[in-house]
Amino acid sequence: MIPHGVEVFVCLEPVDMRWSFDRLSNLAVERVGREARSGALFVFFGRRRDALKVLFFDGSGMCQFYKRLDRHRFQIPTSHDERAVAIEIEERELDALLDGIDVSSAKPGPHTPGGPKPRVH
Repeated sequence: MIPHGVEVFVCLEPVDMRWSFDRLSNLAVERVGREARSGALFVFFGRRRDALKVLFFDGSGMCQFYKRLDRHRFQIPTSHDERAVAIEIEERELDALLDGIDVSSAKPGPHTPGGPKPRVH
């Protein structure tokens, strides 16, 4: 179960699934504008979209959750702004995403670090 109120950011460009804590932490800063230790969840997809990683800080250290689907592919949310490299989704959308459900029909605009207006990353 995903904690209520946690920020969830989905990076839209695929990453190498061999990347670990340091490289993914850097991507959180580069693509989302948030430090990996901010308490948010950062979701990264592999090129084939059959695997994803969620990077998060649990208060005592960095953690990664890795999931690979047996069949099918993860349906990556899309942004109305084609230049966006990351978007913010709600916890319930992440739950659905992890179950392999398409969440693209109910998505917010691109993530805006530190403000309410959408901004391209």
